[in-house]
Amino acid sequence: MASIFASGLKDPSLFVEKTFIDRQWVPSCSNVTFNIYNPASEALVGTCPESNAEDLNDAIQAAARAFPTWRTLSERQRGRILRRLTDLLFFEGFAEEAPRIYGDVLPHSNPTSRTQVLKEPVGVCSLITPWNFPIAMGARKVAAALAAGCTVVLKSDGLTPFASNVMAALGERAGVPRDLFNVVTALTSTPSLGRLLCESEILKKISFTGSTRVGRLLMQQSSQTLKKLSLELGGNAPFIVFDDADVETAVGSALISKFKVTGQTCVCANRIFVQQGIYDRFSQRLVQEVQKYVVGNALEDASHIQDAVGKKATVLLGGNRLPALGPNFHELTILGDVDDLMQVAREETFGPLAALARFSTKDEVVRRANDCDVGLASHLITNDLAKAHRVSQRLEVGMVAINTGVISDAATPFGGVKYSGMGREGSKYGVEEYLSVKMVVTGGINTVHTAHL
Repeated sequence: MASIFASGLKDPSLFVEKTFIDRQWVPSCSNVTFNIYNPASEALVGTCPESNAEDLNDAIQAAARAFPTWRTLSERQRGRILRRLTDLLFFEGFAEEAPRIYGDVLPHSNPTSRTQVLKEPVGVCSLITPWNFPIAMGARKVAAALAAGCTVVLKSDGLTPFASNVMAALGERAGVPRDLFNVVTALTSTPSLGRLLCESEILKKISFTGSTRVGRLLMQQSSQTLKKLSLELGGNAPFIVFDDADVETAVGSALISKFKVTGQTCVCANRIFVQQGIYDRFSQRLVQEVQKYVVGNALEDASHIQDAVGKKATVLLGGNRLPALGPNFHELTILGDVDDLMQVAREETFGPLAALARFSTKDEVVRRANDCDVGLASHLITNDLAKAHRVSQRLEVGMVAINTGVISDAATPFGGVKYSGMGREGSKYGVEEYLSVKMVVTGGINTVHTAHL
C-alpha cells in the first residue's frame, strides 16, 4: 500500500522509508519498522525504521565528524550553500542570516587593551520536531542550526516521519553536504531515544517543539550534561475583541487564527474574549462564516465540548462527531458563554473549537488572559492603537498580533514565556540560539609592532 501512496505523488522519489544517517539512507540496525497511517482514512501510508540506541549513536557520531569542517567555513560560505535549498524549500531567511552573524568590539578599562566578542557555533545539535507542521518546524530548526555552523541530528515525530525525510532528500538534491544533516525515525522508542539525546556528552544543544510535559522532562534529563535548550511548548492563546473593533476584521482574524489547520497550531485562538457591546454581532457573524467551511482532516475527541456544555456554555454551531466521514472527524464547533473555569478555557484544545467568553473592561480581560501557566501568543482586535500598545505590554506572552490572525513569519522571533518554554525560533534571534559567545581580550597593544602607513 505504501507503493500505491508513493505512486500518487508528483515526485515519488521524495518518499523514502528509511533513515538518513552518515550520508546514506539506511534501515534501523534492528530491522524493526513502524507503520504510518492517514488519520482521515486510516489507510497505511508506509513504514519507517524504528531507530534504536545504535542508530542514534551512529547519527550523533556522523554529525560530530562533520562539525569541525562545517564550523570552519565562513558565514558567507555557509549562506551560499544554504541558498541552494531556497528554491526547493524555505531556507531563504536563514541563508541570508548566516553572513550576518556579527561579533563586537568593546572598550576596555585599560587603554592599552582591546576586547573582542566572537559568536561561534555551539556544536552538534539535536532537533526534535512535532507532528503538526513537520516540514516547517524541521526547516526552522535545521536552517538556523546550519546557518550558525552547527551540524544536526533530527528526531522526527513518529506520526509524520516522511516530512523530515523529504527535507533530507531535498538537501541531497540541492548539493548540501550530506554529512551535516542526519535523521532518525521512531515511534515506540521515542522516550528512550529522548533520554539518550539528553545524556549524550557530544550533543551540545537540544531544540524541542511539543508539549510542556515533555519539555520539562527533557530539561530534567539534560541537567547532568548542561545542554543549551530551546523549548517551544504549549499555548493557550487569548483572542481579545474590544467594542471598538471592526467586526469584519475581528471575524476574519478569528477564522484564520482559530481554524487554520483545523485548530492544530500552538498559537491559534484558544480563548476568544469578546467585549459585551460587540459580543452578539461578533458571534453571529462568526457562526455565519464558519458554516461555509467544509470539514477537513482529523482531530481529537469532544471532551472540552461536553465539559463546557455541562457547565452551561451554549452550542452556537456544531458540537458533534461525523462518523459518516470516519472516526477522526468532528464538526467545526462554536461555544458561547464560556467561563474561565471550564476545561476549554484552562487547557489547549488543539482542534476546531472556538470558545467565546464575554468581558466588560480592559483590566478584567487582561487579568483573565494572564490567568494561565503558559504564555505563547495573544491576539488583539481594536481600532484604538494606544489601547493596543498598552494591553500588549501587560499581556504575559511572547508574541502579540494586533488586528490580524497571522502571527508567525520567517523574519520574526517565535516563542513564549512561562510554561510555554524558552528561547526563540525564526529570524536572527533564532540563529542566536545556536551560537555561544566567546570573549577575547588583548593586552599591551602599544607594544605590538604595526606597519607604518
